[in-house]
Amino acid sequence: MRNIRFVNLIQRLNTLNKNSNAILKQSNLLRLNTKPLEPCTFNQSKRHSSSNSHGSSDFSRTAIVYTLFGATLSGGLLVYFLSPEKKQSTPKKLTQTKVQKVVEPEPEPEPEPEQESEESTQAPVEESAPEVTQEETSSAEPQQEQQTESVQTEEPSQPTETETEAIKLDEEKFLPEVPSHAQYLIVGGGTAAMAAFKAIRAKDPSARVLVVTEEEYKPYMRPPLSKDLWMTDDEQLIEQLRFKQYNGNERSLFFLEDEFYVKPKYLNEQEFGGVAILTGKRVEQIDVQNRTVKLDNNWEIAFDKCLIATGGKPRNLPVFEKSWDNFKNKVTLFRNIEDFKKLYAVAKEGKTIAIVGGGFLGSELACALGHVSKKFGGKVVQVFPESGILRKILPEYLSEWTTARVREEGVNVITNAAISKAQLNDEKVELKLRPTNSDVHLPDWLLADHVVVAVGLEPNVQLADKSGFETDPKYGGYLVNAELQARNNIWVAGDAACFYDIKLGRRRVEHHDHAVVSGRLAGENMTGAGKPYWHQSMFWSDLGPKIGFEAIGLIDSSLQTVGLFAKAEETDTPQAQVQESNETLRSEVQESKLPEVGQTSELKTPKSMDDYGKGVILYLKNDTLVGVLTWNVFKRIPIARQLIQSQEKVSNFAEMAKLFRINATGLEGDSSN
Repeated sequence: MRNIRFVNLIQRLNTLNKNSNAILKQSNLLRLNTKPLEPCTFNQSKRHSSSNSHGSSDFSRTAIVYTLFGATLSGGLLVYFLSPEKKQSTPKKLTQTKVQKVVEPEPEPEPEPEQESEESTQAPVEESAPEVTQEETSSAEPQQEQQTESVQTEEPSQPTETETEAIKLDEEKFLPEVPSHAQYLIVGGGTAAMAAFKAIRAKDPSARVLVVTEEEYKPYMRPPLSKDLWMTDDEQLIEQLRFKQYNGNERSLFFLEDEFYVKPKYLNEQEFGGVAILTGKRVEQIDVQNRTVKLDNNWEIAFDKCLIATGGKPRNLPVFEKSWDNFKNKVTLFRNIEDFKKLYAVAKEGKTIAIVGGGFLGSELACALGHVSKKFGGKVVQVFPESGILRKILPEYLSEWTTARVREEGVNVITNAAISKAQLNDEKVELKLRPTNSDVHLPDWLLADHVVVAVGLEPNVQLADKSGFETDPKYGGYLVNAELQARNNIWVAGDAACFYDIKLGRRRVEHHDHAVVSGRLAGENMTGAGKPYWHQSMFWSDLGPKIGFEAIGLIDSSLQTVGLFAKAEETDTPQAQVQESNETLRSEVQESKLPEVGQTSELKTPKSMDDYGKGVILYLKNDTLVGVLTWNVFKRIPIARQLIQSQEKVSNFAEMAKLFRINATGLEGDSSN
């Protein structure tokens, strides 16, 4: 038992011996011509322990312990004195002297003269030597390695690619899935969020931005969900969420490729920052004072600056809402990618689809479904309480003209009808119709396989009550100042922001261009820009490839309107516009200066429907221009913006027509209240 314990001790001391030699070699204090320490072997230990001379055995064991203890202690002193903190205050020569004194062991009295034992136990004693240069050290290393056959003193090799990957995987285990702190935190993952984090990164290239979104997708464009994707005939492209523009070019629904983003767990590990998207999570509460947010799984994230870009949620009808569990598989509140996939699958089966709503989204979807019904079969019905499509924003005559064009796309348009009751009958949805005009006769019931509700948006302000934010009682949305700030270090952008327009008063806008502009401004202000919101955002809509309009300002058919029209040409369509500009999101097209005016033309009353092919609708309040809608006339929004900002009273409408270049083939006009 004693021998076994001694052997274990010898093995541990051998390890210390190797470490000592390595430390001495790396510190350039080990003499090159000195034989390194030789390790004790098991055979040597056994021979000494079984020797007749106990004094020799005691000497060998004692010498081993003292020698290796001294070598280990010398290595520790070398590391201490050669550390960066000691290099400047401790002379190198003095350090060497101290080490040499420590290394030299004290001899035992009357040692047993045994040459083999002395060679295996005595440590080399260093003499004072001149400082060895790096060149001499490198040239002498091969000789030293040949002399130390039993001692491994090789430099550590670089890890292989497999080892590096294994180390990385080990490190990942200790990183949390979500960072506990975000320099910039964005709640919501839509268009406003995208515009904000791009603006933040442009102003602060090393910024770290974390986006938290309820959806399972990274930021994407919403307009193609009701337009371009339905006009794409390639099924494979649609499955990949890609679409073809009218000019034939392909485009992804997503704003940026996946390679642009970093994983949330690595966000704070990036040297130059980045943008991370945390999908499938909802922020339940914002603690403004402590600058933290709480997620729906009880995770908490601290932040420096926060942007609320939660957008809006689709409104539902009371007849469906009170029994939603029964209708949710048969009714779609159209808003996101999953809604598109669900509705497209129904359309491919050739089903009858009823669309409730005559506004932007309902009319766009009606035209889109009318297009695919020609390929897959099925029927499309659009029903709404107004007298015509887009009646809330268009003058009556233009709304009637637009309704006729949509019917030409194969859509059964039912006007002046409200839904008073809904029920399920043999996998069909039965909608009871109630006339909103006594002069209109309607069928009692409308049967459909699927129903799409498109009756507008409500701003998503669910954080207001729990987090102490103020909302606007009239327009909805979070109340913000001119810099889009709701509270200290909290900004709001997009559909959820109710802002003060210095020209038109307090407003809330639900369009793509506003999301881009307000998101960009909020992002800049989060980095310290301090800019006020003054931009008049625009919006646009396409009803198929032949009808498109752009608008800016207050667009309300209850205002006084003046329509200036001309006969359209082949180039006066959304399809021709995209082919020319290569841009399906027309809000990105800008024109910097006013065009040259043409010759004056006399205003005339339109005589037929064809005379509404293209034109401009002016919206007036107290004879002052507050809104402009261009009908199949494109890239004139900068002109309209300047006219609205001028706040001048309008009386010469012929001059207005010349500014918008709609008199090239003869001017037609109309004025109504």
